[in-house]
Amino acid sequence: MSDDALSHDNPTERLRAIMALLRDPDKGCPWDVEQDFSTIAPYTIEEAYEVADAIQRGDMASLKDELGDLLLQVFFHARMAEEAGHFAYDDVAQAIGDKMVRRHPHVFGDTDISSAEAQTVHWEELKAKERAEKGETAPDAEPSALDGVAVTLPALTRAEKLQKRAARVGFDWPSADQVIAKIEEELAELRAEMAAGSPRARIEDEAGDLLFAVTNLVRHLKIDPETALRNGNAKFEDRFRRMEQRLRAEGQEPKDASLDEMEAAWQAEKANDKLPGTAAE
Repeated sequence: MSDDALSHDNPTERLRAIMALLRDPDKGCPWDVEQDFSTIAPYTIEEAYEVADAIQRGDMASLKDELGDLLLQVFFHARMAEEAGHFAYDDVAQAIGDKMVRRHPHVFGDTDISSAEAQTVHWEELKAKERAEKGETAPDAEPSALDGVAVTLPALTRAEKLQKRAARVGFDWPSADQVIAKIEEELAELRAEMAAGSPRARIEDEAGDLLFAVTNLVRHLKIDPETALRNGNAKFEDRFRRMEQRLRAEGQEPKDASLDEMEAAWQAEKANDKLPGTAAE
């Protein structure tokens, strides 16, 4: 790989050349050369989450860097595929470009789609058609509104997607109040299993139903459950750390404090919190 290739004026071509050199069996990086699709996949997922984190923090400098890290993952997978004779980066770009044109006939064709909701329905219809044409649905299998929801998605995200798919064919609670009633029902069932000393599998089953119902409520409130839980995690971490600092300021190590003492410090820090969207005093 020549220096000319690495100093290419086109950033895309330069990155392609860098990836090829990293994977070169003789001149490349031993770690990069040893990787395959399965070993790189976890990094791809991690980089996508780091992009989401930068967006959540509103950090545009980090977002630029994280998008670069995610883009590198695309080039990494494409390079490995090219080496194996499957496809190359240009094929990936061509395929996604073709897909976007195909799935937006109201932009690139004569189809009239007047609303975002109608576009969502049309999008799912096109995806179902594409899955059938690719043979991703067994010929003798009955089509389902849930086809194509990847089992590898995080459980919370997959729960929301399954619920949205079911809702598109009318299988949904009409109001959030009814979902709350369902949550209360699932919680009562979980309590009953716990009181009965039921096997772990029964309790786990009811706990799953409860989590699924809570996800359904968040969806009804037009809130992304992953974002809501991510924010909840961040709030807990921030408040817990401040609780630890408060205890230490009082001359006590958190691990030596009683639960009542930790709870008092927790409530004191909670009182200092400001909810998003509220005016400062």
